[in-house]
Amino acid sequence: MAAPPGSSTQGGTPGTPRVLRAMNDRAALELLAAHGPLTRTRLGELTGLSKPTASQLLTRLESVGLVRTTGNVTGRPGPNAQLYEIDPAAAHVAALAVDQEGITAAVADITGQVAGEHRVTAPATDETLTNRTGELVAEAVDGALAAAGLGRDDLHSTVIGTPGALDPRTGKLRYAPHLPGWQSRTLRDELAEVLHTPIVIENDVNLAAIAEQHHGTAQDFDDFALVWADEGVGAAIVLGGTLLRGATGGAGEIGYMPLPGAPLARGGPDAAARPDGGGGFQMLVGSPAVVELARDHGIDAPTATKALATALRTPGAGDEVLTELARRLASGLASVVAVVDPELVVLSGEVAQAGGERLCQLVEAEMTGLALPRPQLRISEIEGDPILIGALRTAVADARQTVFDTARFDA
Repeated sequence: MAAPPGSSTQGGTPGTPRVLRAMNDRAALELLAAHGPLTRTRLGELTGLSKPTASQLLTRLESVGLVRTTGNVTGRPGPNAQLYEIDPAAAHVAALAVDQEGITAAVADITGQVAGEHRVTAPATDETLTNRTGELVAEAVDGALAAAGLGRDDLHSTVIGTPGALDPRTGKLRYAPHLPGWQSRTLRDELAEVLHTPIVIENDVNLAAIAEQHHGTAQDFDDFALVWADEGVGAAIVLGGTLLRGATGGAGEIGYMPLPGAPLARGGPDAAARPDGGGGFQMLVGSPAVVELARDHGIDAPTATKALATALRTPGAGDEVLTELARRLASGLASVVAVVDPELVVLSGEVAQAGGERLCQLVEAEMTGLALPRPQLRISEIEGDPILIGALRTAVADARQTVFDTARFDA
């Protein structure tokens, strides 16, 4: 993987020793990040570098705090070989997941290892918190940093996952009227000033898809859709391995999609008359709709998770709940599949997780026979919060773009 002649990178002339050295450094760092600890010999084999060049590279990376030694390989003939790994202290990132009840923050090192987490309760219905978004974000991040034994100066970048989508043309968060404190057009700049790091605000379902793409059931698929059914409903579309965002960042906002049996969602993406936007697909398959559906069949439960758990063990009424929910989900999925033709559809969120494989099979049965492509249908296998996991993945990847650029040390 030695840098080819004529290659280029930022901060130098193509083909110069400085540029080639920086490219080899990045290649080695990416390999260490992907494989974990490696010996000098193995790193040389993977990069195509000679042993002397690999030794010089590791010495250089160690001197600037990007690599450290971490023991030896034992049990083999000859001298014990030194192992090298990414130095976790090279950089830290913050990731946040925002929902209607609060903000969860996590801090991780450059290898992706989580060092601390913290949750701040902040109900979106509490009007006293509307103008305190920056303060609440700072409180969540500071709590996670404290748990990790770090301070704000240790942070390199921050990624925030929220419902809705940040319009790239205006900088305003759209499709999230239930988060009144997040509507400022200058929100990203305000948060960057508070945390002193670059800020990325990303749709929460997109981040769940990133988690699925790299850690879950979609790892072997370049074309897939993730459908999120929870308090809110949305989708993330990945085509050719790349997220489809749309002109206003609103690609995948299928919660507002008109469907038979649901009232139309009117008033545009910023309508705030109702927390759920007032209509569309989410009125059929969102968590509140599932609770109502179960109640209509004699199953009284406070949450969708408990309602579906009861339905799964209740013959008759429970079967009717699951069959009707599957029919509703299939009607929405059919629209997505007809337009996008994904190889895989991943069902995620509270409703999908609670319904499990039984619900998945019923949805698949409902779609059988339709004049549509037949993608594989799977339940998400991500353990933990997929939004937070996707935000961490994104933050670490963004940080590595600059941290792994050793040309900055020659400036």
